[in-house]
Amino acid sequence: MERILAWAEPGERELLAERAQALQDDDAHSDVDGDQLDREERAALRRVDGLRTELEDVTEVEYRQLRLENVVLVGVYSGAADDAENSLRELAALAETAGARVLDGVLQRRPNPDPAIYVGRGKAEELAAMVKELGADTVVADSELSPSQRRALEDRVKVKVIDRTAVILDIFSQHATSREGKAQVELAQLEYLLPRLRGWGESMSRQAGGQVGGQGAGMGSRGPGETKIELDRRRIHSRMARLRKQIKGFGPVRQAKRANRDRNEVPGVAIAGYTNAGKSSLLNRITGAGVLVENALFATLDSTVRRTQTPDGREFTIADTVGFVRDLPHQLVEAFRSTLEEVAESDVIVHVVDASHPDPASQIATVRDVLGETGARSIPEIVVFNKADLVSHDDRLVLRGLQPDAIFASARTGEGVDEILERLAELLPRPEVAVSLLVPFDRGDIIAMLHDRFEVLREDYEADGTRVEAMVTAAAAGQLEEFVVA
Repeated sequence: MERILAWAEPGERELLAERAQALQDDDAHSDVDGDQLDREERAALRRVDGLRTELEDVTEVEYRQLRLENVVLVGVYSGAADDAENSLRELAALAETAGARVLDGVLQRRPNPDPAIYVGRGKAEELAAMVKELGADTVVADSELSPSQRRALEDRVKVKVIDRTAVILDIFSQHATSREGKAQVELAQLEYLLPRLRGWGESMSRQAGGQVGGQGAGMGSRGPGETKIELDRRRIHSRMARLRKQIKGFGPVRQAKRANRDRNEVPGVAIAGYTNAGKSSLLNRITGAGVLVENALFATLDSTVRRTQTPDGREFTIADTVGFVRDLPHQLVEAFRSTLEEVAESDVIVHVVDASHPDPASQIATVRDVLGETGARSIPEIVVFNKADLVSHDDRLVLRGLQPDAIFASARTGEGVDEILERLAELLPRPEVAVSLLVPFDRGDIIAMLHDRFEVLREDYEADGTRVEAMVTAAAAGQLEEFVVA
């Protein structure tokens, strides 16, 4: 250390001396987590089984071509161990969806995450040894890390450290396909990146500022200056402003489409639920929409709207929406608020739950929290336990206790789809105005419209045209005045 200090510049010498003293203090620090927990729980990281990604039928050459990122997961919990393990397993699924290979996952029980390095100092050294032993490229934390926690943990484990939010943002960036979806994801990524910018050495130097003393500087190059990191921040702010303006520009298009549906008196249904609960599969089963279906988290980011009919022949639209997840980053909730407008503007919400998930109650609570943020809490809701073909009779009894009026369905077998449509027919707004019309034979479009959108009670053919008794909305009754007869 003395040799390093001798070669260092005067300013760097003080910084290195302070760093050495800090390391000595860390070594002397006792590993006490504040509130006294069980000795065994404080003494070791809790290993979570079943997280290692299995690569089947992949040769060594193919594996090298895949170049998967090897990751170790780490989490801190203070409540129930089962909840913490479920959260870490969900993080493993997120990491695999993002294209990583999970090597292992560990948990530490403590009242609160360490404000400096997330886990305790001793556990950080154990984690570093595990990373080195397994040959991991990245450590993923099961909560959002502050910039200082991320840097400190990286210094300890000597590999890249990211958090749950970064993984979700990466998945969104891979799956976004429409212009609006890509713009929303980029905005969320920049909002996340802005406070986490960091620079070292030359990247922190001043550009054409002050008494610049290097080659190529001097007279004519002095000025107020701007550091590289300040320049990056300014560029990010400018890009975010352009993205917000671009996303705002998509609003009138969506409003025009919704206004067209409102003008035609077409009721709307939104499919909402936890990610990978089977929402797109259910939409395909109900409407034959042909939407992308994939056993991966956040396979759907852009809303898809299709038309279908109730069993009694009334037409309605049904929209597939982005899935939710626990601890959904607030940047994404804000960025995808425009996509979630389909939920807030609907007449009925079909809340899809994965019946085979180990903790469906937390999924239901998470989805309802996000629905409340979008202003959709008062909209009628149909809870559907999807993937019912994967659960036993006893599991169904437990699920029935969670939601007594829920429908058990399977997008794979078709079970429960007819019951969903019947429930929708009950909840969707019905036409309330009775009209008696005499429609000329050359206006077959009116007859077709009545059958498609409203409820036809009686239809007879007379010499002057078709007499129809129907139930329509008040707006439609005004448009049909020329055909009304006593």
